Amino acid sequence: MPRPRSAFRHTFLALLLALVVSGVLSSCQSMPDGLSVHAPLRPAEQLRILTDQTYQTAQGEEQIEQAIFDAAFALIDQAEKLVVVDMFLFNRFAGKDSYRPLSQQLTQALINAKQRHPAMPVVMITDPFNTLYGGVKAPELEQLRAAGVAVVLTDIDQLPASNPTWTSIWRLCCSYLGNSTDGGWLPNPVGEGKVTLRTYLHLLNFRANHRKTLVVDYGDDWRGLVTSANPHDASSKHHNSAIVFSGAAALDLLQTERATAQLSGYTPTDWPVAPAASDVGSMPQIQVLTEGAIERALLDLLASAQAGDQLDMEMFYLASRPVVKALIEARQRGVAVRVILDPNRDAFGREKNGIPNRQAAWDLKEKGIAVRWCATEGEQCHRKWVRLERTQGTTEVISGSANFTRRNLHDLNMETSVRLITQSDNPEIQAMRAGFERAWGNQDGATHSLPYSAFADHSYWRYGLYRFMEASGLSTF
Repeated sequence: MPRPRSAFRHTFLALLLALVVSGVLSSCQSMPDGLSVHAPLRPAEQLRILTDQTYQTAQGEEQIEQAIFDAAFALIDQAEKLVVVDMFLFNRFAGKDSYRPLSQQLTQALINAKQRHPAMPVVMITDPFNTLYGGVKAPELEQLRAAGVAVVLTDIDQLPASNPTWTSIWRLCCSYLGNSTDGGWLPNPVGEGKVTLRTYLHLLNFRANHRKTLVVDYGDDWRGLVTSANPHDASSKHHNSAIVFSGAAALDLLQTERATAQLSGYTPTDWPVAPAASDVGSMPQIQVLTEGAIERALLDLLASAQAGDQLDMEMFYLASRPVVKALIEARQRGVAVRVILDPNRDAFGREKNGIPNRQAAWDLKEKGIAVRWCATEGEQCHRKWVRLERTQGTTEVISGSANFTRRNLHDLNMETSVRLITQSDNPEIQAMRAGFERAWGNQDGATHSLPYSAFADHSYWRYGLYRFMEASGLSTF
């Protein structure tokens, strides 16, 4: 018989080998087929750029201006053939003092659509976080199922490991355990009640379908909406943006959602297919991008900026080292760069430590880039867009669900953004530009933004922590 010490050593080595193999498998996993899409440029028909914003007036009163979900509900209300929604946060978690019950409003809009047209497919794709990975009941999803709406919980276990350190352990110890809405003993991390340990173990993988899209028929055409906004009660005062468009690009968007539905076990029937790419013609032009294709288009945009161009950005999370480097290089080439960042302070009643934005902002500020902070009062500056105004008279925008972080850009999370190219005098671009100028300069005495000094953080410890978290995936951003 082997001695106890030798048996222990063999067992330990076997477990270590299993962990290494699991880690390699987790790190090498690629995006499923149909994801990381770089659709063709299409005519941007019926283009609209929408914003939600919350700010303080010159009299110190809170002002809330919203357009995104009003537009989304109007699109759903007129649909007769198909409604496909894909939304990351779709719940009332932490929403006790919310400005607006968006989760129930979207639920009712989808139920009404199904009742008006019982034969019309109405599909709600969402992330399993809304059930805390099977640990709580989701009233909105149950209502939708009862009304005949197809509810598709994204199979995020098919995505690459964004936190490979933990996912390699998860594969060995816990992935087969399932979950239950009964018998939890740990505090719900986002609301009332108790959840199981299995909820926390699943959460630590940090995988997500982070998309925020809508596709509907619109008369004889199709219309798509790509946004940074969630139908989440506690997020209903956030600053967000959206782009709405019609035509072939909307069918490109639908094709990306077909892939999401299929990898999650739902087989779409009678969904129209996007036409083959053709000569795009005149501006404006739009292109659907998902997952890693967003990063490639973003880095190309930043690299193309030349002296005299104006580059403006509003971002909830800025952490990606390639993006930070590209912004600095653009500034060094003579591009005028302005960045408005969320201070990463507010998180649904809890205070965060400012990572990663305050650390990335330090890098930018030291290289001469102008940085300001959203003047948030409990809400978040949740927009995720960049706009390049070229001296030749054209403007390029990338906007959507993707934060500029490793997790959101590097084929890990599921994301959808769009690339828009148009003349700089396009009325929608003019309105977008005016909105940024209003926020940057606090026009009319209102308070939209604060100077860099308001949240500057030059702690080397927190800077090192940011770099480690971004590189390793051991983070929530």
